[in-house]
Amino acid sequence: MFGHAKCLGSQWSWLCVAALGLALLSASSGLSSAATPEAEDTWASLANDIFGGRPLADGTGLVSIDMPMRADDAAIVPVTMRVTLPPDDSRRLKALTLVIDNNPVPVAATFTFSDSAGVSVISTRVRINSYTNVHVVAELSDSKLYLAQTYVKASGGCSAPAAKNADDSIATLGQMRFRVFGKLSGAQREAQVMIRHPNNSGLQRDQVSLLYIPANFVDELHVWQGHALLFSMKSGISISEDPNFRFTYVPNGATTFKVEARDTQGKVFVSKWPATTSEPSNNSSDL
Repeated sequence: MFGHAKCLGSQWSWLCVAALGLALLSASSGLSSAATPEAEDTWASLANDIFGGRPLADGTGLVSIDMPMRADDAAIVPVTMRVTLPPDDSRRLKALTLVIDNNPVPVAATFTFSDSAGVSVISTRVRINSYTNVHVVAELSDSKLYLAQTYVKASGGCSAPAAKNADDSIATLGQMRFRVFGKLSGAQREAQVMIRHPNNSGLQRDQVSLLYIPANFVDELHVWQGHALLFSMKSGISISEDPNFRFTYVPNGATTFKVEARDTQGKVFVSKWPATTSEPSNNSSDL
């Protein structure tokens, strides 16, 4: 999709010595990897491609992104995106776009929210292919874009082998679990949806045949509260195996939640649950 980042294996040679020297020089001069001219150029090009040249305002105090600086597992890196509007601010959140600059497909996901959703926080797990800046861009109802960024040290997540074997993945494909949590501050509550799916990136190899496993991942998600759509998501290969989304919302009095997920092979998975606080429950059907 974009030509700015590729999955490359590590190459041990004398070049590593030169790279180490450059890293030490950079550290001694106080220049962060996240602020190099190359990284800034990459983001400028990506932002222009993704947002069509629209201006991106500094989202400090309004938009934030929380990720570990050094990930324990590059294939399952937690990320939390948050938009905090003042109480007297009449704007609402329209969309969030998560961009992992150095991943093969940088746009990890775009979330689009309904007018009455009341979503202000959404968390998921992603793959990180190499040390990278990560950006989140929030679009508010004033049609302006607001930006936040962080830096993550991780590598190899896009090609990391799946945690489950293929037979287990097929047997549980599309099963969902859902949980509604207790009240947060004010009217907001919190819910979580978990989907059984290998989310194959197309860059992983079968551990026996060593052939590449064809890409197959959840690329669409829709979540309803009663008959009202809360949010939709379109995603790429960067969302981790067994996609997991936790989000805030404002109850609208509905008695049910419904989730529909689609993958790149055209399979559709639908589940429905009561809108009550509960432990995770199983309920799925493959249409």
